[in-house]
Amino acid sequence: MTQPIQPRLTQVFRFLHARYADGVAELAYAFDEGEPLVERIRFPAAPALPPARQPAFDAALKLLHLIAGVSYYKAGVPPTIAVDDGPLDDATADLLDALYLHGLAEFAYRNGLDLRGRIRFPRGGQALSVAPVVGLPKRTLVPIGGGKDSLVAVEAIKSIGGDATAVWVGNSPLIAACAERTGLPTLNIQRELAPGLFELNRLGAWNGHIPVTAVNSAILAVAAILYGHDSIAFANERSASAATLEYDGQQVNHQWSKGYAFETLLSDWLHSHVAADLDYCSLLRPYSELAITRAFAKLTPYFDSFSSCNRNFRILGPKPADRWCGQCPKCHFVFLALAPFLPKPRLLTIFGRNLLDDESQAAGFDALLEYQDHKPFECVGEGAEARAAMYALSQRPEWAEDALVARFRSEILPQLDASQLALEPWLAPSGEHRVPARLQAALAAIGGPNP
Repeated sequence: MTQPIQPRLTQVFRFLHARYADGVAELAYAFDEGEPLVERIRFPAAPALPPARQPAFDAALKLLHLIAGVSYYKAGVPPTIAVDDGPLDDATADLLDALYLHGLAEFAYRNGLDLRGRIRFPRGGQALSVAPVVGLPKRTLVPIGGGKDSLVAVEAIKSIGGDATAVWVGNSPLIAACAERTGLPTLNIQRELAPGLFELNRLGAWNGHIPVTAVNSAILAVAAILYGHDSIAFANERSASAATLEYDGQQVNHQWSKGYAFETLLSDWLHSHVAADLDYCSLLRPYSELAITRAFAKLTPYFDSFSSCNRNFRILGPKPADRWCGQCPKCHFVFLALAPFLPKPRLLTIFGRNLLDDESQAAGFDALLEYQDHKPFECVGEGAEARAAMYALSQRPEWAEDALVARFRSEILPQLDASQLALEPWLAPSGEHRVPARLQAALAAIGGPNP
């Protein structure tokens, strides 16, 4: 009988192989000489791949193998990384070194680890020439997460008559319902983690947050080549680039793979290694969370179907009975960010309660405001955004007497500089983005004023 491995004592993490056949990608990994950990990605009704796209597909599949490995590497974080296909060119190794270091920074912080100097992908492979134009159809894959951001992106693309497909990874009924509500063609890809990963967890593996947006991005790069789309337009906002905290000289950002640094790295890599006509971007990059919630406040048909509550999307563990648990940082932030832009009765109808009139939730909102705490390890806006939203509510009679708004006005506001609390600056877009020319007209639909 094979002796079970102790994941934290392993010395080498190995990338074994990536294979594809009949709509199924098989990604294999191993620790030391242990049993292969095999993940499968299922692409439904996969078409035959045109021969002209085969090199692009192979390159995208290799990247998916390398990025998806982050889910398994973290179980042991051994000192050596080996790629059975051979060393990587510098651009690929640079991308992966950055992703594993920064994408696992929260995981490392919470587990008391320091990964600096430990993550070194093997390099020395031949640099590739610039990837060719492969003639991808002018269609956009828009990832749907079930929350407000991706729905704003969808409606912006629809407003310019863009040809788009709503896509998601996993089997969430909530996301499926939102995708259906968009009226777009839909694509639901399934990711099946290697069963052996759960056994490693039982044996004492390291565990924690991974940069799942990076994994999904790599899956969608494969899908774009396979199904024929020339752009992948995520809905990651400007504040995703802001660090959650700094610890021991390293910035820790829960949303690193949603940030502009990763977007730039991956976009450039896809252009140089996969297809010169495959664009990867975030359509919402110029905008703050508050600008996006202002845009979403106009999208009333989605009010009864969207949810940003992360407890709905757990792999394991209980899920809330309705779309909003009302207790988590995402519920707190979305409620606060929408409040300046929606009539109060409408917002209370969406959430089924008034989170700002519940004194037991004070600590959760304090963290959003970065008052006596750091920003939560969640996909939420910057502390300054939250303070601007709360200040706006404190000046409005319909909100001013609610318990946490009144507390803000009496206890927190006197410690702040009121000149830094205006809402309006958060509503102006920045010029930093990588939205391709074909989609740039959609930006105006996001940033326009309320009717």
